[in-house]
Amino acid sequence: MAITPDTSDWTWVLKRSCPDCGFDPAAVRLRDLPRQLHDTTMVLSEVLRRPDVAQRPSPDVWSPLEYTCHIRDVHRIFAERLTAMLGEDAPRFANWDQDAAAVDQAYGEQDPDVVAVDLIEAAGTVAGLYATVSEETASRTGLRADGTEFTVTTLGIYHLHDVVHHVHDVGAV
Repeated sequence: MAITPDTSDWTWVLKRSCPDCGFDPAAVRLRDLPRQLHDTTMVLSEVLRRPDVAQRPSPDVWSPLEYTCHIRDVHRIFAERLTAMLGEDAPRFANWDQDAAAVDQAYGEQDPDVVAVDLIEAAGTVAGLYATVSEETASRTGLRADGTEFTVTTLGIYHLHDVVHHVHDVGAV
């Protein structure tokens, strides 16, 4: 069975806590993002060592390996978006179809050891970018393909929620 694409607009998590994973956007500070991305990455790198990492809990739910590949790619996408926001005035982001990426890149068939290295590198890159954000650049904006506007700060919160939510999805803390 194929995964049903997620078409939800998750931007509501910028205003209120997530009832599923417990993420509280009001508790996030931009200066803490590099550490939080590091910490979640270390948790996910441990998940990749599970003997059943490629096994889906049910046919319509991603395996921990697939979720981790997704998060690796989320870090890469957000690094691109953050770089654009810091270097351009109100850039517009290309749409990214996460479900197509999972199929096209065969997330469930990737080598967990390679994914772990790639995940750590991608998280380190984007964490380093967040570490460069100043008070002056925190309010720079960017536009998602659907027109939703983010500041650097709200992009970081949105990004961190995606990661924390999937750490929860794979049963890690």
